[in-house]
Amino acid sequence: MRSTLLAAAAAAALLTAAPAAAQMPAPVAPVPSPAQLQWQRMEFTAFVHFGPNAFTGAEWGSGLEKPAIFDPKALDARQWARTFKAAGMKGVIVTAKHHDGFCLWPTKESTHTVAASPWRGGKGDLLRELSDAAKAEGLEFGVYLSPWDRNHPQYGTPGYNDVFVRMLEDVLSNYGEIFEVWFDGANGEGPNGKRQVYDWPRFHEVVRRLQPNAVIFSDAGPGIRWIGNERGEAPITNWANFDRDRYLPGTPLSMDLPEGSALGRFYVPGECDVSIRPGWFWRASENARVKSPRRLLDLYEASVGRNCTLLLNVPPDDRGLIHENDVKALTGMRTLVDRVYSTSLVPAGATATASSTLGGETDGFRAARVLDADLDSWWAPAGEARTGSLTVALGAPVTFDRVRLQEYVALGQRVSLFEIEAEVDGRWQRIATGTTIGHTRIVATAVTTTSRVRVTIHDARGVPMIASVSLHDTSRGRDVVPADAVAH
Repeated sequence: MRSTLLAAAAAAALLTAAPAAAQMPAPVAPVPSPAQLQWQRMEFTAFVHFGPNAFTGAEWGSGLEKPAIFDPKALDARQWARTFKAAGMKGVIVTAKHHDGFCLWPTKESTHTVAASPWRGGKGDLLRELSDAAKAEGLEFGVYLSPWDRNHPQYGTPGYNDVFVRMLEDVLSNYGEIFEVWFDGANGEGPNGKRQVYDWPRFHEVVRRLQPNAVIFSDAGPGIRWIGNERGEAPITNWANFDRDRYLPGTPLSMDLPEGSALGRFYVPGECDVSIRPGWFWRASENARVKSPRRLLDLYEASVGRNCTLLLNVPPDDRGLIHENDVKALTGMRTLVDRVYSTSLVPAGATATASSTLGGETDGFRAARVLDADLDSWWAPAGEARTGSLTVALGAPVTFDRVRLQEYVALGQRVSLFEIEAEVDGRWQRIATGTTIGHTRIVATAVTTTSRVRVTIHDARGVPMIASVSLHDTSRGRDVVPADAVAH
């Protein structure tokens, strides 16, 4: 049902966005699936690393931990979900199984699970509680299953792939719609330890069969790719296009991953993963080292603002709650993002004109479309032009230091070179240049005051399709969140 709805929504968007008198620009391959497009528009999601490590203080568990150590006596998945929703996140991905092999649901495929713990009297199922909480708060639900398993006796043998497939089938069949399945390539105990040859085609087939609308994350995709670091920062040039068949999870070619490629044959947008704390799992010693709201805003700009989504890890503590310092930081971040980016400084009476317009300004893909709030409407230049310019007349001087540009990427990412100018004292002055735009590009400029802004597309892979041009001022948040709101 959801697959049909996604496809219908994508088709409807194309039809409603296209003026009757205008010729729709041809797709420029590769193009996103409806699920990929919906995923990109989520922009900001939560990662939850939780398990025995929250009680031992380890970053990577050994697999030798006694299940009895897992006993979060105040666990409240609704508190997690409410926190994430209040922060502006659109979904949550949980470590259903991390490298230590401990399973947060009572699978029959392992003895190292919540069923062997004292939590909920051995009757608990964290995936059930969190999936229900996410649904109640309107969040999408996703899962991370590490293929590495430092506890399971079959790891390192051909039979382990069968075990892992059955675990996947269990998780993907029993917890409702899954929006993302997260894999990494972690493998083995070192040069003399166990190593498993993972059957990735089989794993992917299970996901496609049971959750056809889920996007699959790994170094190689196939749905979305790692951005190549755990700092939460994408490169300034960032193509969703990618030659995914050159890579496998855990690839030694991770230097290739960040920028993608204008020549890439598949649409595989990037995801930026980073933790709100120094480590991925909660430790009491890091309670004073939670990233500040200002730092989280920087990460938002360096991920969402560079054609990626931001996957921010927020690990519950040993009580089973999101710690108050993390909540405070997320609240401050949401305040900053709202103050700076929820609305454009372009006034309601502003007008937009273009060097040319596909279909003409009356009935075509007119310039005014870049000023509405609809990402399914856009401006395109006339004919087969791969260049063109937009001029926004603000009516009165506006001061800003960020320009947000957005392409309509449903028919392919296109722009490869652009320039932004402001009219100052009657003369146009360049204030920024850039390469890719994609779903969203946030461009930092010097503090600029002007009544006219011009965006020029100098090169593109096809007819450029610009959905939005907006102006923003980061100083609008400086008096909202104190510098000491949370630590570093």
